[in-house]
Amino acid sequence: MDDEVMIARRGGTLTGGTPPRRSRGRLADEVYDTLLGQLMSLRIEPGSRVTIDALARELGVSQTPIRDALNRMESEGLVVRVPHAGYRIPPQITRHRFEEMLELRLLLEPAAARRSAERASLEQVAGLRRMLEEMAELEGGSGRMAYGAFGLRDAAFHDLVALSGENQAIREALARLHTHVHLFRLLHDTQVTHLAMAEHEEVVAAIAARDPDAAAYAMRRHILRSGERFRRLFDEVKDADESR
Repeated sequence: MDDEVMIARRGGTLTGGTPPRRSRGRLADEVYDTLLGQLMSLRIEPGSRVTIDALARELGVSQTPIRDALNRMESEGLVVRVPHAGYRIPPQITRHRFEEMLELRLLLEPAAARRSAERASLEQVAGLRRMLEEMAELEGGSGRMAYGAFGLRDAAFHDLVALSGENQAIREALARLHTHVHLFRLLHDTQVTHLAMAEHEEVVAAIAARDPDAAAYAMRRHILRSGERFRRLFDEVKDADESR
């Protein structure tokens, strides 16, 4: 049986009827979406091990689209390859690690936004605006998959700000953190996406206006507010543990 038929029957992206034939890339995208939904819903638990064989059996597809999807997830920091043992889901970050990441972002990202306001091309500014439009569409979606996709677009937004600032060292340092991947796995809260959107718009407006000071300030305020939103989860977990 074809992979696309099997994934449809097993609860994949398509439902009902005979699906049209799809390319290897499109099927890998559907597998990716399925795995992303499981990851963000914590159905695949942090720290757990996943294998290509097991996922192929679960989804009813061959190993090829599974491997393609996992390679993509590895490049985005969603999974870690373990030699001769498949892949592992990164553990949830600790409060200490979270505070370290926040401190580093406050050092790097306002500087990246400042440089973006000075150096971004018209195409890059237009690209930032397109990202805001895409994120606005995802903001209205429901479920963990839409929320996870928003998190990845959020990461892409911050990456483009760094790229347009023409400082590759800052961009590489931020990419290695995989900050957004870790944070968006912590919490499913539509308020997070709504508030982040408004703050992103302030950053883009300052970059488009070629106002370096305003861009740096808007980015710093966004990171501080984002830190406050995610910090409350650690506080809630601590309070719950202490009440037991």
